[in-house]
Amino acid sequence: MIVNPLQRIRSIKVKFSIVIVAAVVVTLAVNEIGLALNFRAGFRAGVAAIIALGMVQLMARGMTSPLRSMERAATAMAQGDLSRRVSASSSDEVGRLAVAFNHMADELAAEDQHRRELIANVSHELRTPISALRATLENVVDGVVAPDPALLRTMLAQTERLQRLVTQLLDLSRLESGGTPIHKLPFPVVDLLDAVADEAALHSPDMAFDVQIEPLDLVVDGDPERLHQVVANLVENAVRFAPEATPIVLRARRTASHIVLEVEDQGPGIPPGSLARVFERFYRTDEARSADEGGSGLGLAIARWIVELHRGTIRAEQVDPHGCRIVVRLPG
Repeated sequence: MIVNPLQRIRSIKVKFSIVIVAAVVVTLAVNEIGLALNFRAGFRAGVAAIIALGMVQLMARGMTSPLRSMERAATAMAQGDLSRRVSASSSDEVGRLAVAFNHMADELAAEDQHRRELIANVSHELRTPISALRATLENVVDGVVAPDPALLRTMLAQTERLQRLVTQLLDLSRLESGGTPIHKLPFPVVDLLDAVADEAALHSPDMAFDVQIEPLDLVVDGDPERLHQVVANLVENAVRFAPEATPIVLRARRTASHIVLEVEDQGPGIPPGSLARVFERFYRTDEARSADEGGSGLGLAIARWIVELHRGTIRAEQVDPHGCRIVVRLPG
């Protein structure tokens, strides 16, 4: 075990000063003892140097041990071992650097785990429509089935699913890397919600969309295209789970310091344990996995990134007696 007699001192400059002073004191003490014993000057100097160097080495070894541990850990991490950590044995700058190093290592390990999960999820999501397309095309080529309009529509739907997934992955990658700037400008909320409701009605004619804005001239300061993407993703998610002939409410209101946008449906809702996780990439509840038709689990993750780029917040709530409400709060 490495001895660190100066462990509790919080400044490395003070530690070095103490080491230097101690070395000088030891040198003078050895010299005085040598004079008292009538030793030669060269012998006194040699003994003093050896004792001082030994003492400095002992004290400095304890001070710099975290640096050597960090060097070994950094080398191992560069080779792919993200499990290495260092012990913070002191409370000075080197000890605090060791704590920061461990925090960085934890973040890297978490990011590496997210990367592995992302690759696995992307592979799974891409494999499903690709396998369906390949099987269908093989049947057509082998003459097992005829390329009738219904079959071609099925193949087109799988192709569109692939396109949506790739587009969402590119959007999420740009958002996470900061490659998508936000161009803010004031614009009417009614234009945003009406446009999203009209587009959703074209794709889901059996659903009703209720737009509620208070006050009607409410204005939000944000990127119109990106906020349109947020609300469209929320509405698409609501349409996927809401029963037919039930209204989906798009609501906007002002509070003391925020603009609040809400999308509410009367579907099965989100289990309490999943409310905080639905905005993670590829995360879907069991109900979503059984009822989802074409969802990739990326829409809510993209919405969260866009909202956070606007310095806002987004959360999911349960609606009594059943249903889900997604609440977006933007500075305003």
